[in-house]
Formats: sequence, structure tokens, C-alpha cells
Amino acid sequence: MNGLWQLARSGKYPRNRHCPACNKRMAEVPVPGKHGTEHLDVCTVCQFVWFDPSEYEAIPVIPGQPTIEDRLPREAREKLAILQLEGIREDAHGDEWGRTSPDAWWHWIVGVLGMPIEQDVPALRRLPWMTWGLVLLTCIVSVASFSDLNNVILQFGLVPAHFTRYGGLTFVTSFLLHGGAFHLIGNMYFLLVFGDNVEDWLGKWRFLVLLACAAVVGDLVHIFGNLDSTVPCVGASGGISGIITFYALKFPHARLGLLFRVGPFFRWVRMPAFGMFMLWIGMQCIGVWSQLAGFSNVSSLAHLGGVGVGFLFWLLTRE
Repeated sequence: MNGLWQLARSGKYPRNRHCPACNKRMAEVPVPGKHGTEHLDVCTVCQFVWFDPSEYEAIPVIPGQPTIEDRLPREAREKLAILQLEGIREDAHGDEWGRTSPDAWWHWIVGVLGMPIEQDVPALRRLPWMTWGLVLLTCIVSVASFSDLNNVILQFGLVPAHFTRYGGLTFVTSFLLHGGAFHLIGNMYFLLVFGDNVEDWLGKWRFLVLLACAAVVGDLVHIFGNLDSTVPCVGASGGISGIITFYALKFPHARLGLLFRVGPFFRWVRMPAFGMFMLWIGMQCIGVWSQLAGFSNVSSLAHLGGVGVGFLFWLLTRE
């Protein structure tokens, strides 16, 4: 306990959650568990240690030492066993196949459109001004181009066979332009949902560097895969793919929800961010084959280029 307390006060670990007692931010201290590293929330003000579901059970038991449950009266142990059983049932239904719909009404709209919602994510320590600013700038530029979209894309889209146009300016303009309202809404939704947590962790400038590098590398991979193409490419998805990758690797246990149709019914499915990320990677690999075969107009190559940058940033910044 003394070692845990010293680590919590060292200032080396993130403080994402608020203490339920005093509302001050708690340190997330890594400790060894039965199945790997657990992260306990320690409030240095209240001197409380908070356990998330299953964290207490993951602490190794010292042989020969009675557990807290062993010291409880028989009636209390029986009541605790009932509560634990109910918790297991709740996890079995609510953790993967949700029995209840999301709290916000707009989650249904997002779910019907096939996009995920965040459900259990780290609390933000600061407002994500950089993310909001980029979304606002991109929306302004894209919406302004909709009145003459085809000509704007032909002039300012990234053309692999002529990628040096305007001194390479199309690397920037193609990021801000989108092929339509749904293309814009989808990309900006993903940037808002995943970008705020990534910016909160990296800081606004490192976040901007990650997004810019992922966008440029994604464009380069797209160019090398289509060297003779004169079809312009637009959209921010290459850079956003780097953000998604960093998010999935940094917060692998964050819960995301997807709406699936099962016969005549709709069901919400919850899964860890890393699991959903792996499914998405599989889809991008299929997309690359479709793109190179000429069956798709979506640049999955740019997505995978962004993924590589996101992975590299995660390696360089992990603790």
C-alpha cells in the first residue's frame, strides 16, 4: 500500500477520472494482477483506492491469508454471492449484447448509419480545442465547396499522377474537401469521437502532428498505389485513421457500441475498442484488394498509411 501511495503521488500517471467522494482527479496507477497489469484509481485527497468491476478479483491472493469475504459473517457472504451472480448476469447481457438502449436519443441515428458510439471512456482533463477547431474549419471549407463540388475537387483534389500541383498544396486542400454531406458527416463524427481523447492524452500540438503525419503518409501510400491515376482523391480519413489507431491502442478497453440488425430486431453490441479496431483493420485489407482491382472508389490504402503512423506514435509515446 505504501508503494501504491508513493506512485500515486509521483505525478507520473494520468488523472482521467474524478473521485466519487471529493470529485478531485484520481491517479491511474498500474499494478500487477492475475491476468496482466491492472490500473487502480487512487485519490490522494481522500486516500481512497477505487476498484473497477473485476479489478478486486484480479488481485493475487496471498496463500494462507484470509480474504475480506472470509472475514464476513455468513449472512453477508451469502448476500455478496447473490450480488456477484447478478453482476455476472448483467455483464453477460449488458456488456456484449446490450439489454437497454443508449441514454441519448441521437445514438440511435448514429447506430443506424453504422457508426460506433462511445460508452465507457476516460474522462477528459481539458477541452479539445484543436479537435473542435479542425472539425469547424473542415466543415466550413467542405460546405462552401458543395455549390460547385465537381470543379472544386478537380482543381484542389489530390491527383496521384500530378501530386506536386500548386507546390504540393493539394495535400492540404484534399484533407479539407469531401465528396458530399455524408462523407463529411462520417469523417467529422469519427474525428470528434476519437480525436478528443487522443488530444487530451497527447496535447494539442502532438495531436496535430499525429493527424498531419497520418494524413500525409496516407496520401503518399495512396499515390504509390495509383501512380498513373488522374482521379482526384479528397477526404480526411487518412489522418483520422491514425487517430483511430492511436485511440484503440491507448484505450484498448474503452467500450464502443454498434447497432446490428438481427432479423426484424435491432440489438446494440458492445465490444472493446481494440476488438472493434481489429475488425476495422480486416475491412481495410479487403478494401485495399477492392481498390487495387478497380472495384472501389474508397482509398483503403490511405487508411492503412494512417494506421502505420498511429501505431508509430503509440510506440513513441507509451509509458
